[in-house]
Amino acid sequence: MTTLMVIAKSPVPGRVKTRLTPPYTQQEAAALAEAALADSLAAVLATPVDRRQLVLDGDPGEWLPPGMEVVPQTAGGLDERLAAAFAACDGPALLIGMDTPQVTPELLGQALQSDPDGADAWFGPAVDGGFWAIGLAVPDPALLRGVPMSTRSTGRVQRARLVAAGLTVRDLPTLRDIDTAADARIVAAEAPGTRFAAALARLVPPGAW
Repeated sequence: MTTLMVIAKSPVPGRVKTRLTPPYTQQEAAALAEAALADSLAAVLATPVDRRQLVLDGDPGEWLPPGMEVVPQTAGGLDERLAAAFAACDGPALLIGMDTPQVTPELLGQALQSDPDGADAWFGPAVDGGFWAIGLAVPDPALLRGVPMSTRSTGRVQRARLVAAGLTVRDLPTLRDIDTAADARIVAAEAPGTRFAAALARLVPPGAW
């Protein structure tokens, strides 16, 4: 059984995308987070898999589309929360964050389709040194526990952990997470048809980019 997961925070003002404030208000940052999450969930729902899960910190709201199974995040650091998400899977699993609204079903399908190269893991590096996606053909929480998160070396350390375990790693394209206002502008320009780009356009005067 294949599982596709999104790990996210509920888009509550003051709790999400705090690095967007300033220039945006807490309410505007939350609106951008909600749009990015909606784009990510739409891509997941359009990807052919057996299970689709939202691993959520917080409460679901009206933004939650039908078809997503909501699983509460566990306590602990991000490495522990990621590990727990994989521990609940019983087959190939891919996990993404809510910070890449430019992700597409085609991109996600590259990981969970039958892999002619026989990959054991899939890894999507992020521009900031982290990663936007990680997948395991055989979920093993130990592969994530203890990896230092939210640093410039997180992606390098995590990928090295997979390789050191003897896994064949298939790399996915590098994407940009949305952490800052500059990131937001770049991603919106790269993916102008997304909900995120539309939400950002409503906050930025025409020509301001």
